[in-house]
Amino acid sequence: MKRILLIFVFGMMLVGTAVACGANEPATTDTQPAVSADLNEILSLPDTVDVQTVATVKERDDVIVLDVREQWEYDEGHIPGVTLIPMGEVSSRLSEIPTDKEVIVTCRSGNRSGQITDYLRQQGYDNVHNMEGGILAWEAAGFEVEQ
Repeated sequence: MKRILLIFVFGMMLVGTAVACGANEPATTDTQPAVSADLNEILSLPDTVDVQTVATVKERDDVIVLDVREQWEYDEGHIPGVTLIPMGEVSSRLSEIPTDKEVIVTCRSGNRSGQITDYLRQQGYDNVHNMEGGILAWEAAGFEVEQ
């Protein structure tokens, strides 16, 4: 079973490297629900969330934003407060990804994060969401980036 999982993760890494999170076509999105800024409300997020929604909910105690880019990409600029677990390390660091919080996954443009979102769902996570457009969309929307 471990061998199959390793082969799967290796395959995902190859695909992720090949496309390098650089797809120029827009990602398809689910209809975005109205997300309240009231931190006491229960979240009901779609599978794919836009950067405005992430900016609204990222400070909540029941939300974690997970960046799956490489360390050097993260160092060039990242969302404040984001947790870094590079794509190739996700399978070995699953214990660091909470099951009791909403997990919003991001990368450069939304490609790698989409793959990791799918992978986490296959591992039994039902609380994961892909951030549409990645850090490129975040920056384009004018949100703060740390270096």
